[in-house]
Amino acid sequence: KDTGIMDEPMLRAWMQESVTPQPQYETWPGRWVAEDHWPSDRIEMRQFHLCWGFLDDEPAEESYELSFSSPQSTGARAGEWCGFGADGEMPRDQRPDDGGSLIFDSSPLKERLEILGAPVLDLEISVDRPVAMMAVRLCDVEPDGSSLRVSYGLLNLNHWDSHEFPKPLEPDKWYPIRLQLNDAAHAFPEGHRIRLAISTSYWPIAWPSPEPVCLSVRTGEHSIMELPVRAPRPEDDQLPDFAPPEAAPGTRHKKLRQLPMRRTVEIDLTSNEMVYTLKSDGGELDGASLAHIEEIDLLLSYMILKRYRIIETDPLSAKTELVQRASMKRDDWSIRMECRAQLSATATSFQFTADLEAFEGDVLFMHREWTLALPRKLL
Repeated sequence: KDTGIMDEPMLRAWMQESVTPQPQYETWPGRWVAEDHWPSDRIEMRQFHLCWGFLDDEPAEESYELSFSSPQSTGARAGEWCGFGADGEMPRDQRPDDGGSLIFDSSPLKERLEILGAPVLDLEISVDRPVAMMAVRLCDVEPDGSSLRVSYGLLNLNHWDSHEFPKPLEPDKWYPIRLQLNDAAHAFPEGHRIRLAISTSYWPIAWPSPEPVCLSVRTGEHSIMELPVRAPRPEDDQLPDFAPPEAAPGTRHKKLRQLPMRRTVEIDLTSNEMVYTLKSDGGELDGASLAHIEEIDLLLSYMILKRYRIIETDPLSAKTELVQRASMKRDDWSIRMECRAQLSATATSFQFTADLEAFEGDVLFMHREWTLALPRKLL
């Protein structure tokens, strides 16, 4: 559709409004915005200097060295790494993860601020271990304190100079780090605060370093966050809406056994182990673990279980488990498959095990097992 202003905009994005963090959203309010070329010269990188616990437009006169080490369970509020729109996939209120991070807050915004593009962070850091990682989150903090994740970025600090040739870090040596966060289009309302949160773990999004890491950040002129600020454009109001999505009709089926999506986080107060569990039908059968496809008289079942475990003080306790079961049945014919996989790590290698069983009726006709040890290579 010809708007008469931007016939074929180079970039079109959904400028999301600030919302209270929820496990899922029916709709996320916002509006379409567009730029007729990208990178756009309309985007201005606004600098925020990291000071003692806060963000400021100007660097503080004094520089400080702030040190911290995150609990290994930091990241439990991250949501799914690659979600498909299922219930509970979105990042939750970030305050519990903020509590395990080094945070810097701006003053309450005096006016609305919209960003479009990738936030960039320049830091001067040091660590006390030869292998370390860093997770950085940009959050929108409401006056009541709730924290909405806007963007995030991860960096294996051993790649600080090169992804192709990572190197061990020298403890207590200062390194210049530049990290680009994921692109975002977000409107920070007046009165909200901008939060930068830095952590040394982000489980289960990222596998933890082999040892707990204490990371130090040098504040002042050495550490700066830049946000891609975009001024509203009157032409945005003339952008046409996208047409409704087109899709083939789904398979008609009758639910015979329900399996609602469950996501739970359990903490054992005697061992400090956190267990994050997901159990569902995989999203294919609308919440049914057993369904009947009447057109072809087929009974179909599917179940997936994912479990992530870690002890708050021990990165080598990290373990992931995956179980999948599927079956098909018609008349006196039936088949089923069961797959189990586990991933854990020592200080020097990743340990992977898996087994697959396939049955025809109750007869096991195929069974395979895998056991692999892969060197960590500065991970």
